[in-house]
This record gives sequence, structure tokens and C-alpha cells, in this order.
Amino acid sequence: MRFSRLVTGLTCAFMLQAQAAPVEEYMQYLPDGANLALMVQKVGASTPIVDYHGKQMALPASTMKVITALAALLELGGDYRFQTTLETKGAVSDGTLDGDLVARFGGDPTLSRQDLRNMVAALKKQGINQIKGNLVIDTSVFASHDMAPGWPWNDMTQCFSAPPAAAIVDKNCFSVSLYSASSPGENAFIRIASYYPAHMFSQVRTLGRNSGEGQYCELDVVPGELNRYTLTGCMRQRAEPLPLAFAVQDGAAWAGEILKDELRQAKIDYSGHLLRQTQVTSPATVLASTQSAPLHDLLKTMLKKSDNMIADTVFRTIGHHYFNVPGTWRAGSDAVRRILREKANIDLGNSIQVDGSGLSRHDLIAPDTMMQVLQYIAKNDQTLNYISMLPLAGYDGTLRYRGGLHEAGVDGKVSAKTGSLQGVYNLAGFITTASGARVAFVQYLSGYAVPPQDQRTRRVPLVRFESRLYKDIYQNN
Repeated sequence: MRFSRLVTGLTCAFMLQAQAAPVEEYMQYLPDGANLALMVQKVGASTPIVDYHGKQMALPASTMKVITALAALLELGGDYRFQTTLETKGAVSDGTLDGDLVARFGGDPTLSRQDLRNMVAALKKQGINQIKGNLVIDTSVFASHDMAPGWPWNDMTQCFSAPPAAAIVDKNCFSVSLYSASSPGENAFIRIASYYPAHMFSQVRTLGRNSGEGQYCELDVVPGELNRYTLTGCMRQRAEPLPLAFAVQDGAAWAGEILKDELRQAKIDYSGHLLRQTQVTSPATVLASTQSAPLHDLLKTMLKKSDNMIADTVFRTIGHHYFNVPGTWRAGSDAVRRILREKANIDLGNSIQVDGSGLSRHDLIAPDTMMQVLQYIAKNDQTLNYISMLPLAGYDGTLRYRGGLHEAGVDGKVSAKTGSLQGVYNLAGFITTASGARVAFVQYLSGYAVPPQDQRTRRVPLVRFESRLYKDIYQNN
């Protein structure tokens, strides 16, 4: 048997317990070529139960959010709130604001159009009917690119990787409907709601229902300036429209147009232009404001749902807060490293963290390092209230339907963060075993690929692997 020959030749067949199988026995269920780095350690223990390639660097994917959340709690505190304000250095007299209206955006990932509407209503309540000045969109809380190093170009227009700008309204995501033309060869047409300040253009050719060309003719989107998008490619004729969603590429332009529209609907006129302010300026008189829910609530959503927008705005905010500079990716990275060392005695060593979400293919971390983070969280959970924010297997978040954990019989016993990219299936968190012990674990699985004919059942090997592994961890510790 291939497996028995493999084990014989290995000198480090780590055991889950004396009566359990070596790690390689679980790997036989995985596709050929898959890479595994695994560490399992009881909370508070000085040595691991399992250390299988524990120092091997791996793509963390969304398990990186575990580190982002810890650094945020240590630096910002669970009660921190993102602020958005409408300010002016002008004076209000007889219903007229004589000066610019500055909308100072603070990177709130949960800000909605309704929030802006409420702030405009507050202006109206103060009797403001006219603005003799410009409408200024202040995004100075962040600087440099809104997209992190190592983000795949073909994900940029997907809503799950919407650029985490300073100005965010309704998650900086919008939806459209693409209708095929009535005759093959003609362009499909797009419908977009009038309240979205984005412009869509179609160069999509309609194909006949049975056209063989459709197999390799793909839809593509080309983003342009000021949130202009061109759809290209082709689509087969269909009775129903094709629903699509896209990420906003220019957050300041998006927020500015929405605010303009809300002022118009409130019948507040302004005589100037829509401008963007990127340089830090002194605060002015606040006319209206809104704030996010407490950070702890946002982090719970971030971890349960693996929300990239929250993770990356928090990451940039950590850099802004720690160094008192506009938040950049580099500032966030350096700040997280220092915060963990100074406040948690965790050394990230040669780990690489360039974003808060784990979307970047530049991120690298070893299970041994992530285990330090998990051990600190468990030790200080009474203060942090952290573990309750993680997805709970079989119950909520990204672990609600995790097949391998369900088959292992550990629903309600595992609280962990998932991490998925192309070919990557990671887990990092805690399991309460049958004996009542709390055990931390880090599973970094990459290079996971199946033949084209097996794509529909590609997760079957993963389910078999995880069900057997976590059943044994649960029963034997």
C-alpha cells in the first residue's frame, strides 16, 4: 500500500496520541501534491501534541484576520468607533452656509447611504438651505493605494475585495442586470438602478442559445475613472437577466455623488464644486456626525462572516492610530508587528503581513507563529472576549456548513477561523475535546487541486481528511 511505504520512510510520524494515527495517514485522503502544515496544542501547554511542519511558511488566507482582530483589540480597544462628520470653517446665517461643507470620512466599513441621509437631515434641521462653497470629500485618514500589494488583478472588481477606502458607502458594492439582446449578434444591454452613481457600458455580444462559441467566450469588466465600467465578451441568449455585482473602484467619487444626491433631495443647494481633500487638515466645526457600532461588534462580524472590508479598514486604522499618520498598508503592517510584541509578547519573526484580510498572496505565516497568537487569546479570553467572535462549527458564520467538522461530530465544539483561496483550505482556532480539554489547532492546507472531471466533487477529499482528523483530535485528547 502506498501509504505504508511512505510512513516507513519518514522519521517524523507525529502522533495525535499514542493510540491515534500518524499525520500522514490523514493525508492519504487528500489529492496528490497537497501540502499540509499542522499544529495541535492544549491551551496553556508548553509543548504541542502535534507539530507537523509547524515552522513551514504558508498562505494564511483569511486566518490572517485572527491577528488583525487581536491587534485591533490591543491597540484600539473594543469600544472604538469609526467617525464620519460633516464640518465647516464657514458661518451659518439666514439659512446659508458661507463656506465649504467638508465630509470627513474615517474609513467606517459599515457606513450606509441612510447614515449620510440622516446627517444631511441634521443640516436641514439647523436651517441650512444653501451652501455658498464647495462640497469637499476628505479622505485624509488613509493614504497611498486602496488596494494592498499582492491582490490578484482579476479579483479587483469583485465585491469581496472592494478596495477599503476612507470613503465607504454601502460596502462600496453595487449590482446590475445584464439582458441578452433579442437577436444573436447584437449587444446585450445593462440596467443599473438610478441611485447608484456608477456608469455601465456594454460591449457584450449576444450569442444564440446553442452557439458553440459560448464555451470559451467570457464576460469581462474593464473599470475606468470615476466608477465607469465597460462589460466585454459575450453571453448566450437567456430568458432572465444575469445578475452581476461589482466593487467600487473610486470610493471618494462614489461617496461624493451620493452625498450630492442626498443634498439635492433635501433641497439644499450648493454653488461650488465637488472636490477631494487628501491632505490632513485641522478639524472644523462639526455640523453633523455619525459613528459605527463598537469595534468588538465589527470584529465579530469580520470573523464570523470573514468580512474583508472590515478587516482591511481596521488594519489601515491600526497604522493610523499607532503612528498618528494617514493609514497605509505599510503602517498597518509595522504597527501590528510592534503591538503584538509590546502588548502580547508575540514575535511575528519572519512572517509577512501586508493586509488585514489575508487576500494578498504576499502574506506568509507558519503554524508555530499562529499558535502563539491562539495561546495568548485563550489565556486572556476573559478580558478580550475573543473566542465567542469566532465561527462556531455547525451553528454560524463560515463554519455553519463545514462538512468535515460535521461528519467528525464536533458541531458546537469547534470555534475557528477559516481561510480559503484557490487551492487553500485553512483553519485556526479551538476545539473542546470529549474530555473537556480546550485544544488550539492550526491547519494550513495548500496546493489542493483535483482533475477537471472531479471539479464538482472537489471538496470530497477535504471532508474525508477533516472528518477523520478532527474526530481523532476530539476523542483522543
